[in-house]
Amino acid sequence: MKFSFDIQNVRFNEQGLVPGIVQTPGGEVRMLGYLNRESLQRTLKTGLVTFWSRSRQALWVKGETSGNHLKLIELRLDCDGDALLLIAEPEGPTCHLGTDSCFDGDTLPQPWLERLEDVLRRRKASASIEGSYTQKLFARGVDRIGKKVVEEAGEVVISAKNYSADASEHNQSEFLGEAADLLFHLQMLLVSQGFSLQDAARVLRERHRQRS
Repeated sequence: MKFSFDIQNVRFNEQGLVPGIVQTPGGEVRMLGYLNRESLQRTLKTGLVTFWSRSRQALWVKGETSGNHLKLIELRLDCDGDALLLIAEPEGPTCHLGTDSCFDGDTLPQPWLERLEDVLRRRKASASIEGSYTQKLFARGVDRIGKKVVEEAGEVVISAKNYSADASEHNQSEFLGEAADLLFHLQMLLVSQGFSLQDAARVLRERHRQRS
């Protein structure tokens, strides 16, 4: 885990609390909780997100009863020092209602890709020639997955040319469908090699920083 601020700079409110927003590495907001100085120190010491329960007036390790812990990756302090962003890897659903997020609903595309990646990792772990399409593809290895990426990239170019010539609703749907297929198989290829779309996005971000 990493954090780059002094705990003394955290501005706790009159109740000795500071709000903490939990977000996954892929950008999905999972929940809002409150931390006091002790729960913040406990979080940093154990690596498990720990809140202060205002109703029970006690420390509360998220997932202590359900097993759905939040493993801290990074901690950030906002510009005013009165709110925390906890980037954490969830071990299962976060909401007490059983949903992934307390703000569940129509998930935004970027965080949804993170959920898809979780599915792909599970399929990779159970790869089998007798399994689903995805399991079969993982079982056949990088060469077969790579071939699909090349095939889908070609389909994207063809459908893009069709859309340029005739921007009909049908061609738009075809183009976006082929782009989705390419993204899916590229994500499979990354997962097969132990990486994610986030890793590739970080490379793009660093390139942009170096050139700006």
